[in-house]
Amino acid sequence: MRRTQRTTRPSLQPKKSTRILKSLVLLGFTVLLFRLIQLQILNYDTYAPLSMKNSLRMEVIQASRGIIMDRNQKILVENTPVYAITVTPSLFDAETIPLLAELTGFPETQIEGKLQQARAYSWHRTSILFQEVSFDIFSAIEENIWRLPGIGNQIGSRRNYPGQVLAPHIFGYLREASPEDLNQNNDLQMGDRVGRSGLELTYENDLRGQKGARYIRVNAFGASLGEFPVDDMDRDPVRGAHLITTLDAELQKLGETLMEGKTGSIVALDPNTGEVLSLVSAPQFDPEKLSSTTDPDYWQQVNSDSLTPLFNRAISSRQPPGSTFKPFMGLFGIDLNLITPRTEIVSTGAYIRGRAYGDTAEPGVYDLEEALAKSSNYYFFWMMERIATRGHLNRWSEKMKDFGMGEKTGIDLPFERSGIMPDSTWMNQTFGERKWGVGDLMSLGIGQGMVSVSPLQMAVATSVLANGGYVVKPHVVKEVRYDGASPVVTVPQRERVDWLRESDVQAVKAGMRRVVTDGGGRFYANISDIAVAGKTGTAQNPHGRDHGWFVSFAPADDPEIVVAVLMENAGFGSISAAPVAALMIEQYLTGTIERERVLEYVMNFDAAEIEARRAQREREAAEAREASGAGAASGNAEADTSGANTSGADTSGASAGEAGAASENSETSGTGDNTRGEGGPL
Repeated sequence: MRRTQRTTRPSLQPKKSTRILKSLVLLGFTVLLFRLIQLQILNYDTYAPLSMKNSLRMEVIQASRGIIMDRNQKILVENTPVYAITVTPSLFDAETIPLLAELTGFPETQIEGKLQQARAYSWHRTSILFQEVSFDIFSAIEENIWRLPGIGNQIGSRRNYPGQVLAPHIFGYLREASPEDLNQNNDLQMGDRVGRSGLELTYENDLRGQKGARYIRVNAFGASLGEFPVDDMDRDPVRGAHLITTLDAELQKLGETLMEGKTGSIVALDPNTGEVLSLVSAPQFDPEKLSSTTDPDYWQQVNSDSLTPLFNRAISSRQPPGSTFKPFMGLFGIDLNLITPRTEIVSTGAYIRGRAYGDTAEPGVYDLEEALAKSSNYYFFWMMERIATRGHLNRWSEKMKDFGMGEKTGIDLPFERSGIMPDSTWMNQTFGERKWGVGDLMSLGIGQGMVSVSPLQMAVATSVLANGGYVVKPHVVKEVRYDGASPVVTVPQRERVDWLRESDVQAVKAGMRRVVTDGGGRFYANISDIAVAGKTGTAQNPHGRDHGWFVSFAPADDPEIVVAVLMENAGFGSISAAPVAALMIEQYLTGTIERERVLEYVMNFDAAEIEARRAQREREAAEAREASGAGAASGNAEADTSGANTSGADTSGASAGEAGAASENSETSGTGDNTRGEGGPL
């Protein structure tokens, strides 16, 4: 049987699979080609800068902080260049820490600590690792940058004070930004410095400026291959605004010199505008040591100093004003119709209200001018008793605040504190409901007891007298100047005290003028060619020697300057504060100091030594009276003919001022300082 052979036809399946595979490959190439065209051509502007970042490194360019000048545009605070080392944690290789330590000279543990802070701040953002390194370290890092991935460098600046004016309580200082600062401001990076006090803090946003950025091409080792301009991402830094202040550099320099080795403050204002001409708080600190990399030892020193040099006494201290308060008491007495400028009150010596309130001003007849000139306590005790017994305490507190005392003035400096001008609510909160009486209020009439003010508040209040009845708002910055923009000018603010009458103010000013010509201010504040008006004050201090005050203005008929001086633990204001204020006035109005004797006296002032000499003279006078049997006559013969000296002290030469301080005993004797007095409840 013949077998039939079947012929098998070739399968078409392999050819079909090949065609599908070829189609897929072709499609893939087409998609890839389209994507390449999209990335390289269609979206070039979007992706080109991003791709360049893979071979570029961004360097931050620090903005130059604005400079600070005085009223005559003399530079007081400027910048000096410094070098910094930076790190980007995500790019940093921890194995290079030993190399970094070798190049910088910093211990590895310190570097590791700084790296931990940088990582905690941001893994990807650049941080400043070390501030203000030497140029040698900066150069060493630059030469070895290819061996240190994630490490960079930048040129910054720190504050410099080119003149002889420090004014740390005005300018303030810079410190490294805290974590809170970094969280609140995305423009800051770890290691940046920000204002911590003074104008540096108040005007931080103006002074700081805006950082810039530039891109440099780097190789695989991170070494720089030069700048690579990127129009859309490069940006120039914007310099911070400059501050034109109201300060007089020469006056400020003198004030700082006069307060060397002392504790207290000086405030000098233009009484018509509120411009701060000088503001000194002593002791001072060195802002340059705080503007650079902070020395831990120095920081510990200023923070632990019992005299608190960081504390701005001029705007934040609270002290009883003593007899410098009396001119304002007089004006309130007139407003309350208790007195007129010509009302005469007979002083018999100590004022009796439950107990004796001392007064060493001579017994006699006093009107307002005479009471101010001779600083009669009796006159103002008489007035305060009637204010208290007739229920006018709240009105008294309110009217005293109208002068700017007891409340913040609104100065453009941080950390200002209000004072205390007690009313019935304050008394109830302090002593308890109906647990205080007239005796607790008597000392308020002579600026003692619970009342407290700052030197700035007293300068503002004295300006009201000087300018005829207007409260001015003190300010330090006159103008803020921005690059390419109109300056922002501070417009002086003043508000009329509507219950004051010009004739009454003139009566008070006449009394203050006589303080300088006839009273406790005559020894050091009476300048031959300048009519100075002022008021001395001595505030009791339960913790040590009394504080000396002097408030003043000049020229008396058309004032251009007000000066308030507080000398802590320095004794009578006539010999401690008045000479300082007078020298400030002389410098400002004449441009020089002619009275070298007064300058030498202030520079060598020693309250303890003066007090000891005065006590010795009093002992000798007492012994002489006892021995002669005619001591009173003998003592009076040696005293100043004005009757201001009741101590029997020698009043010739420089010691005349010391002896004349006895006329101020009335400002402190028997005032009850901060203790509670006697008398029935209101």
